[in-house]
Amino acid sequence: MAQKRINYIPEGSTPTQEKFINYIMEEGKKSIARQIFQETLELIEAKGNKKPIEIFEKALANVKPNMEVRPRRIGGAVYQIPVEVKPHRQIALSFRWIIGAARGQKGQKMATKLARELMDAANETGSSIKKRDETHRMAQANKAFAHLAKYQGV
Repeated sequence: MAQKRINYIPEGSTPTQEKFINYIMEEGKKSIARQIFQETLELIEAKGNKKPIEIFEKALANVKPNMEVRPRRIGGAVYQIPVEVKPHRQIALSFRWIIGAARGQKGQKMATKLARELMDAANETGSSIKKRDETHRMAQANKAFAHLAKYQGV
């Protein structure tokens, strides 16, 4: 397995926050992505939340999926097989869903949309939570095919 590189992390930031900033970033403009993230935290704090970092962490924890379905071709048919989601993928999916939900809203600045989505996710509402529930529902509905996970190294 490849070794993980240790990257420079600015003072007062965590690896999770830096990874989130990288997901926000478009066309290599990290300074703009960092500015959006800072504005988001300030907006969350302005809405009356004393600790915006805790809201951020809680939102990520709430959006992380436990199960998902993976398509597997067995005997000419394609089955949706429920599998557990690995921790790295949980984080990646939660980032993707939160940022995607924020980008899907229209009308405001990205920081405003992201702040709203993070607060909604921390309160177990919003588009990203809906996406997680949809994924869990799919896995639950296809539980009958779980025995097929032994094929093709799922």
